[in-house]
Amino acid sequence: MPVETHASGDVEQSRAFLSRYYYSNFVDVLNWKHRWRSRFDVSPAAAVTVGDLQFGTDVRIRFGELGAYHVNLPVTGSLTWRQGRGAPRQATARTAAVFRPVGETSLERWGGDCRLLAVKIERAALEDQLTRLIDTPVRAPIELAPTIDLTRAPGTSWLRLVRLMAADAAQPQGLLHNPVVGAQLQEALIAGLLSAADHPYRERLERPSPVTAAPGAIRRVVDAMRAQPGRPFTAADLALVAGVSVRSLQESFRRYIGMSPMAYLRQVRLARVHEDLRQADPVLHTVTGIAYRYGFLHMGRFAAEYRAQYGVPPSDTLRR
Repeated sequence: MPVETHASGDVEQSRAFLSRYYYSNFVDVLNWKHRWRSRFDVSPAAAVTVGDLQFGTDVRIRFGELGAYHVNLPVTGSLTWRQGRGAPRQATARTAAVFRPVGETSLERWGGDCRLLAVKIERAALEDQLTRLIDTPVRAPIELAPTIDLTRAPGTSWLRLVRLMAADAAQPQGLLHNPVVGAQLQEALIAGLLSAADHPYRERLERPSPVTAAPGAIRRVVDAMRAQPGRPFTAADLALVAGVSVRSLQESFRRYIGMSPMAYLRQVRLARVHEDLRQADPVLHTVTGIAYRYGFLHMGRFAAEYRAQYGVPPSDTLRR
């Protein structure tokens, strides 16, 4: 979806916008001494919503329980917040605020000079991803630590990814809007949070014990790829088809197929592009359009792979 933008000096309009894309809320303005104007740029998606938010004046916002995992990363200024019965905490450009799905939540003081990146992750998306990564069902909210240190890896790396996604979302032709690449970026952001935040599953996540997938499970994955090569499969999607973790699927694919599942998917897509080029009318279609349909975005790299596979440039196939 394209970026949704809101700019207003009206409290009710700003509150309604945050309710639409994040959570129901109550807003108290703490500083009426100057004219203010909120600015919200939000890119909503199925699993992950990324927003670049600035209220423009000091406010207190009460949300109740969020029902989703959420991280606030101040770019400027600071944010004082509380969840559940915990003491108030402060988020800055060095420390992100991490919220769980449960527990009454409030932003005690969102400073007028505080611009932040707000990342909302659907509860099922995060818990399902962790389940696939560790091969163990996750049946309760993940007890993420309340803060992330953004001055050291992996927090620094995750912040860089969030910034990239926020900037890319503002571009009409950004990668986040591509159905194939956008799904992979969302998956990477979720996995990155699981790596950046402390939680009880960290050790198992870093030292998983993969279970080898049966040949029948690998066949199901191969059949799914061939049936829908243009579908924006991610590694997690394919692991779900196989019924194993992502790491198990990768090791099993290398054992039975000789390459990773995503490399195999790329070959399937390359073959489908070749077939479409052979049948397409060069007056009505372009190489770029057909390649983009299957998730090939870097035309130079795509052309090199195509030529290595078929011995001619893709444009030659289209003109035949």
